[in-house]
Amino acid sequence: MHGTGADENDLIPLGEMLSPGSALLSPRGRVLEDGMPRFFMRDETGRWDLDDFATRTAELAAFVAQAQETYGIGPPVVLGFSNGANIGWGLVRHEPSLLAGALLLRASLPFDPRPLPDLTGFPILLLSGKNDPLVPSDRPPYFAALFGEVGADVTLELLPAGHALTRQDLVFAHAWLERIFGSVGT
Repeated sequence: MHGTGADENDLIPLGEMLSPGSALLSPRGRVLEDGMPRFFMRDETGRWDLDDFATRTAELAAFVAQAQETYGIGPPVVLGFSNGANIGWGLVRHEPSLLAGALLLRASLPFDPRPLPDLTGFPILLLSGKNDPLVPSDRPPYFAALFGEVGADVTLELLPAGHALTRQDLVFAHAWLERIFGSVGT
């Protein structure tokens, strides 16, 4: 799932590189902020609209469930960047049974998401930039600890990067997918 200002095509090449031949679902965020697609609203200061976040997360869960039924696919791995990673972890929190895992690139955690569901064994990869100007440096370890407390199999990698993705993201993501799911793609 794309970040703010991108669309449903943005991460398709990344998905194809990470899991060649796999089915890909790629929704477009339905909220516009200054004409840019996002998955949920923020106020003028950038603060998340938590009611909208909950509503949009439920809508995304319904989309994933419908896609699974329509296309006869199993639970997908969430791959999200920035705003897409945020709605991705919202989906993990809201309806983890719909998913096989979560690969979250530059996710943010501006509020305490507890209570969290039992995520025993649920695989999560958090790829964060040490120099990310949008995500305070104390957030990724806190985020990993919260999901670890409820049993998730969390891997956190703090990369020498900012908010933009790097080649290292691809390397870590591919290695994680191989470790968790074995041979990726068909």
